[in-house]
Formats: sequence, structure tokens, C-alpha cells
Amino acid sequence: MPKITPREFESIAKDRVPIVNYLGCSIEEIGEGTAKGRAVYREEFLRPGGTVAGPVLMALADFVMYAAVLSKIGRVELAVTTNLSINFLRRPSPNDVVAYASLIKLGKRLAVGEVDLYSDGEEELIAHVTCTYSIPPD
Repeated sequence: MPKITPREFESIAKDRVPIVNYLGCSIEEIGEGTAKGRAVYREEFLRPGGTVAGPVLMALADFVMYAAVLSKIGRVELAVTTNLSINFLRRPSPNDVVAYASLIKLGKRLAVGEVDLYSDGEEELIAHVTCTYSIPPD
């Protein structure tokens, strides 16, 4: 059973990471070491060429990975990203972006995971992210 609910996580994120409010990110599901989130489409997210901008994709990926990490360690607000690497695989359509995060390894001090990003309603991956979080000592 996850150590945090989507509602608890969103409360932390919206209070402690205010950019989440601007981006309109939400968590739809949290499992043990997994999370599903969404960035609701807005015109401000588009860059020239009519594609969702990379920083929106990176922010959503980091947001859902934070949820996946807290699902295993509980309310440890000072867990922070130490590395995020993204591969942009295809142009996202002007639509909501959906992200699926899963932990690959959870240690005492580091959590490593990956995030798959999709344009809502489409089956083809738009970006793949690997991410490492630092977990503070007890």
C-alpha cells in the first residue's frame, strides 16, 4: 500500500512547489513506487511549431517522479531531484500530457526511476525520462 494518497501528495506539492499550481499538474493515481499524472493543456505551453514546450514535459516528469518516491518513503518533503535526463522522441500534440512514473531502485539515500510521457489519447511515447532523487537521512 502506498505511503501517501494523491490528495496528500497534491497538497504538499501545491503548498511547497508553487509552480505546480501554474502548470496545472495533477496526480491521478499513486501505487507502490508508481504514479500517474497529467498536465492539462494550455495555449501558453506551446512553443513555435505548435508543440508542447520541453520545460512543461520536464516539470511534469519531475512532479510524477516525486509522487512515486513519496509513495514508498512517505511524507519526506526534502527528497529532491539530483538528476533528470529526458529524451524527446516525437513531437507532442497540443493536448494534455500524461505521465507514468515508476521506481527502478530505492536505496537509503537515492531513488532512481523512469517516466514515460504521452499526449493524451495517443499510444506513441513522446518522451522518456530517467530521474534520480536524493533522500535525506532520518
